[in-house]
Amino acid sequence: HYVSSAGDRSPDGAGSVFTRILQSGLPDEDTHIIVRGVKVFVLLNAFPYTSGHLMVLPYREVADLDALTPDEASELWATVTLAVSAVRAAYQPGGINVGINMGRAAGGSVSEHLHVHVVPRWNGDGNFMTSVAEARTLPEPLSLSAAKLREAWGRTTNV
Repeated sequence: HYVSSAGDRSPDGAGSVFTRILQSGLPDEDTHIIVRGVKVFVLLNAFPYTSGHLMVLPYREVADLDALTPDEASELWATVTLAVSAVRAAYQPGGINVGINMGRAAGGSVSEHLHVHVVPRWNGDGNFMTSVAEARTLPEPLSLSAAKLREAWGRTTNV
């Protein structure tokens, strides 16, 4: 249900799920925000492909890369680079997928709010549970993933 409805706007017009997280007033520890920049922020995916799956997003709700201001685009890509460094430091993956799904047809579940996925990967990490039971198994809770990534972010980026 999340995947089919996550991008839907709230009935009161408050925006995407990401905008609602930002406007919730909850502490970053509760919302799994890893770091906040000037124009973008980093959020742990609440429904991750694997532990450590991050998203880098502009604060401003835009659907496409060409809608970003030059300052937003610059900070977005610089922050993606920092996120890759933090994921490497926290998880020592065999590789990392970085990607954007623009539009629902491309797989974007929250297509109105651009977000860049940063996903640690390991050789042989194909999870049979996803294809057999439509479920995912994660070796650690989101709160632990967030704490590891915040610590790694500070170590690797000095931000």
